[in-house]
Amino acid sequence: MQNPGEEIVGEYLKYFLGCDFVEYNLYTPDVQGEIDVVGINPKNRIVYICEVATHLVTGLQYVKERQPDNVERFTKKFRKNIQYANKYFEGYEKHFMLWSPIVKNQGVGAKNNQMRDIEEIQNNLRTEFGVELEPIINKAYQNCLLQLRKYAAIETKELKSPILRLMQIEEKLAKHVANSSV
Repeated sequence: MQNPGEEIVGEYLKYFLGCDFVEYNLYTPDVQGEIDVVGINPKNRIVYICEVATHLVTGLQYVKERQPDNVERFTKKFRKNIQYANKYFEGYEKHFMLWSPIVKNQGVGAKNNQMRDIEEIQNNLRTEFGVELEPIINKAYQNCLLQLRKYAAIETKELKSPILRLMQIEEKLAKHVANSSV
């Protein structure tokens, strides 16, 4: 089962990027592992390959043997994802995305800097594959959440996604309470 962070990504792919098919935790048979979220827009022949990291306190912070591991971990994940997409989605426009609500910029001289890690991951993928990684982080992530919330606020039918349904309840309740004396 997908986690809430993955569900947010999947719902965004459906409602705002036109994906008719969204798969969570897609097992990749050629290389052990999985892709967090894959969205397919068959009409426009676009596939979105997304990794999702929802760390609210530490930000984008993976550690291996007590050392930061963001660059190695995500370069390896996206290397596998790119190879998978190239093999199984030939003829599709491919978008590779890293979704993370909180990515910290610890400063220019800091030993560990999550923003710098993202730049390094982007450079690795650009150099090795000619691929542009699209980070949906911080403000961009927040903007996507706001779009989902606005959609939920105006939609009248019951939304099936628990995340969108919660947003829908919150928005309808806020409107009701604002217009009610009780």
